[in-house]
Amino acid sequence: MTRSLPEAAGALREALSDATRGLVEREALAQMVALAGVAEEHVLVIGPPGTAKSEAVRRIAGAVDGRSFEYLLGRFTEPSEIFGPVDLRRLKEGVVETVTEGMLPEAEFAFLDEIFRASTAILNTLLGILNERVFRRGHTVVRCPLRVCVGASNSLPEDDSLAAFADRFLLRVFVDPVPDPRLEELLEGGWSAESGLAHREHRRIASLADLETLAAAARSCDLSRVRPHLAHAIRLLRGAGISLSDRRIVKVQRLVAGAAAMAGRERATDADLWPLVLAVPTREQQTLARETLREVLALSENAALPAAAEEASRGPLARAARIAAAGREVLAAQPEAAEDLESWYLRLEGIAREIDAGFAPEAMPRELAEVRIGLVAALRGTPLRPPGAAGG
Repeated sequence: MTRSLPEAAGALREALSDATRGLVEREALAQMVALAGVAEEHVLVIGPPGTAKSEAVRRIAGAVDGRSFEYLLGRFTEPSEIFGPVDLRRLKEGVVETVTEGMLPEAEFAFLDEIFRASTAILNTLLGILNERVFRRGHTVVRCPLRVCVGASNSLPEDDSLAAFADRFLLRVFVDPVPDPRLEELLEGGWSAESGLAHREHRRIASLADLETLAAAARSCDLSRVRPHLAHAIRLLRGAGISLSDRRIVKVQRLVAGAAAMAGRERATDADLWPLVLAVPTREQQTLARETLREVLALSENAALPAAAEEASRGPLARAARIAAAGREVLAAQPEAAEDLESWYLRLEGIAREIDAGFAPEAMPRELAEVRIGLVAALRGTPLRPPGAAGG
């Protein structure tokens, strides 16, 4: 049974929330991959090895029960390792056909690490899949179900030919190692994953049908209200020395429409302009873009993609939505064991402090104010330290 747009958006929102739990400092990346899947675009992730880039893709594929393919590319990687081997039986008959079962042409989600190390033959074949969702090799022509391909590299390419290939990835995401204040969360989450304590089979799962419902809504989204604002934002970027290719400018509309669809709306609003920053090619330019577009992005928010909207826009409403979601999650996770209470209180206190540090009472969004009331009530209702603990 096909769900309505609000139902599909709600199902995916719950699946994303579940899938990104414990994914420290990579919630935004995972949400951006989901947005790309709805917008039917691709993501380029730049960052050092070992920063959970592939895990974010696996989580999103699992959230909608999609087929995934991942591979670490190198100079000597053969096309058959990515697209499948030649069918030797058919080759004896003079027909060049590729066995694509279990390979990239049959995947809905793909992660290709060190993508710029691939050979010219692989990159040329990939272009057809990325642009047209069609795999061509010899007599084989396969319509690919690919929703999103995530390419990863330590840095952006300097070679002009590789830069042209990189331009096919509309979203640019830059990641760093987890910062010091969140190392405890990283250790806890990593230990649970390595020990098999995170039972992923119990997670709420949306479906590819839900993703297609959202993608169809994005394709038919009404952008008439925001198109003048989007054009204004692009002019501001140009004035700041940030130039986007015509192709990227046109395709940014798909990200805006995707954000609106994931919010459960058929019409885009000013709250959906934040993905424009993700289409800016370099980290330095993205930083400048956020500053240049501060007023344009002030209304940015997305209940389904709170971390991504905040990361892209640095807007107050997006930040408020993310903190409110975190507060509700912590409030709902009150532990029963007395020995676990102190760490829970500290988490509540940390969120309350983040709210007070970032929002004046008179300017606090209602949703966040309600969460703060709950946090304060929980903190006042029970001492900050369990009975018997040392206190000052």
